[in-house]
Amino acid sequence: MCKVKDTSESRIFVELISHPHKLCVIEHSSCEALKPTYEEPQSKMKGSTEKITTGNDHPLLNTVKVHRRTPLNRMFAAVYLAGALALFYHHACTLLNSTTISFFLIRFSFLIIDIVLVFMRSTTQSFRMRLVIHREFSENLKLVLQNFGEFPGLNVFICAADPYKEPPLGVVNTALSVMAYEYPTEKISVYVSDDGGSELTLFAFMEAAKFASYWLHFCREKKIEERCPEAYFKSNYAYCSETEDIKV
Repeated sequence: MCKVKDTSESRIFVELISHPHKLCVIEHSSCEALKPTYEEPQSKMKGSTEKITTGNDHPLLNTVKVHRRTPLNRMFAAVYLAGALALFYHHACTLLNSTTISFFLIRFSFLIIDIVLVFMRSTTQSFRMRLVIHREFSENLKLVLQNFGEFPGLNVFICAADPYKEPPLGVVNTALSVMAYEYPTEKISVYVSDDGGSELTLFAFMEAAKFASYWLHFCREKKIEERCPEAYFKSNYAYCSETEDIKV
């Protein structure tokens, strides 16, 4: 077992368990300086003062609304089903009235093709039978939970296999973006399971542990929304000396 510990302001642990699979465990906890700050709830729509509550005057955390295209999708599915049944009936009548073996085989191959196409269409159409729109009100979370201790514990599992098919850089970016959530740091743990048992992946997370001590603090201090390092540095981010130092 190999353990790497960073004793900086943000403590990050990377642990390697060699049997039966290698598992990198990243837990981060921090002092008061790194605790996420929560601002007063603001509406997502600019200039709007709408307050969305339940019947008991409790703020909503999310809403689900059926998309207006759902009835049209269902009507299309019904028409498509009727057409498919009519087509299958035509194929059945044609096969029963076949006079030669070659004609029968040709029509039977057409029937198989149509069955495959209808099946492929049905598998995609099923997702459109009830389209919904989810809307989250993360700004109301502070109103529901009075203190940080009421936040539930959050465990995030990230699975990796072959470092050549799944580059460690992508896995590291995923782990860092999760660790940078606006969530109480003592309530969140990130587990990275490496089925390939690659030393390259372990080394990547050892380096990520050092980088995280700067990246997490930077995200919370600057209130960065795009918290995946790779995506952030590819975007049109605001230039500052601290950003360039972290990038280097």
